Amino acid sequence: MNARLIVLLLLLLNAACQPDEQPSTSAVSGLRLDNILGQPDAQGFAKAEQVRDFVFPEDHGPHNHYRSEWWYLTAVLEDEDGNEYGVHFTLFRQALSPHPTGEGPWHTAQAYLGHLAVTDISTGTHLEAERFARGHPELAGVSTGEYFRALIEDWTLEGATDDHLDLTLSASGFTNEASGQFGVALKVRQRGPIILQGNRGLSEKGPDAASYYYSIPRMQLDGTLKLADRTVNVKGLGWLDREWSTSVLGESLAGWDWFSLQLKDQRSIMAFRLRRHDGERDNYDHGLIVDHHQLENQVIVGKGDPGVEILDWDDFTLTPNRFYRDSRGISWPVSWTLNIDNEQFTINALLDQQTVDLSILYWEGLVEVLDSEGNRSGLGYMELTGYEREEH
Repeated sequence: MNARLIVLLLLLLNAACQPDEQPSTSAVSGLRLDNILGQPDAQGFAKAEQVRDFVFPEDHGPHNHYRSEWWYLTAVLEDEDGNEYGVHFTLFRQALSPHPTGEGPWHTAQAYLGHLAVTDISTGTHLEAERFARGHPELAGVSTGEYFRALIEDWTLEGATDDHLDLTLSASGFTNEASGQFGVALKVRQRGPIILQGNRGLSEKGPDAASYYYSIPRMQLDGTLKLADRTVNVKGLGWLDREWSTSVLGESLAGWDWFSLQLKDQRSIMAFRLRRHDGERDNYDHGLIVDHHQLENQVIVGKGDPGVEILDWDDFTLTPNRFYRDSRGISWPVSWTLNIDNEQFTINALLDQQTVDLSILYWEGLVEVLDSEGNRSGLGYMELTGYEREEH
């Protein structure tokens, strides 16, 4: 585990007698996202080792006996004039202990990190903000039942669970004097079944390394974005990812490249490749194709169900086409070719500069999908982690 993350989390879980002190984040700038998942010491924590039964709405909530977890929402949006926007909201949970550290609300042994980013393609603007907090019922945490609530300070994703999630995302941030304040207020409505990734929700990332992982693609979104002095009405599609684990990435891996794509033909595609230090293809690369035309009235679907196709490492290829070099000197692959069976797609960043450069450093942004004839066939999100400046 990266020592800077340990320092950050120890600060977040400082003595309960000092509940009002907030840690400084300056010491952890540039931390890699892949270091959150894949720590060597798992003593006392539960591990994802076998297929399990998923139960909802309980599994929308936290799994504190696993070390790491996230609630991850991306959105591809459009305003009334056809301008395109992206929204990325993530709440990370990290446990320092598999058990509470004592009595009282400050002793949850949980730390939370929230990221919010908005991309405005028409102005070429990417805005981002973050929140840190120790786990506390009124400060940061997740609860579920008939009502779901994910909270970190003044950011919330909450609403009724019933048969489907019916949530509201409310969050805002401040970047700098030039960009000012930005924020999102979005209704997030589930319209299809929960998709179990991997082997019925068990997603293997290597020998003795796995997570529990499910997704809800094609969520219906509408609401407003506040961009400095502008407020725009938007609507579009969202993708909710849920994952928890104790150990994911092995020492042979530098990071990952992950894609969630929502096509006009009512298919959703997830694909990731695990990037090895030696440059070889990893045989735990994985993907998923969901044909929503075949999904009717199901609550949960996964491997073996109609409309769901699991992709093993040899069923697809991801090849970078073009790189963007950021202000740190890091080269990010922002254009890709995805081959699946007899289909070929080109994936292009709609804005090269969508680097999330906060306490954790990664690239997270809005992409378009082109078919083999160059026609736009969909939109989606791309996440790139573990890239570093090349020394010459």
